[in-house]
Amino acid sequence: MTAPSENPADTGARRADEYLQLLADGRPEDAEALLAGLSDVRELVFLGAGLTTRARRIGRTLPTAMRAQSSARQVLLGQVRDRNRFDVDGLRTWLREAAAEVQTVERLAEAARQRLGDQASAG
Repeated sequence: MTAPSENPADTGARRADEYLQLLADGRPEDAEALLAGLSDVRELVFLGAGLTTRARRIGRTLPTAMRAQSSARQVLLGQVRDRNRFDVDGLRTWLREAAAEVQTVERLAEAARQRLGDQASAG
């Protein structure tokens, strides 16, 4: 008996994590190779869903003004995705921008945590 195959959403989330890790490790060529290895629109969209989920989850932890800005950027990213719905190269552009958004909200969330920690220790 074989193990059940991973569902597309789980595969997309795993690939999103892998893509982000490659970027964090300073391996942009490998990250690009990962994207280039995906030629099916559905695979790209599920990877993007993984990135979007992560960005939105982190974005919800941001202070109010930053959270609103993050939400606005998510709307713009959705427009990029929609404009490129059937264009594999356009979807790859969307994925690069979505990954950059994840990195941005991660930095903002860390800065906000540090600020709050600094304020708590000063008080």
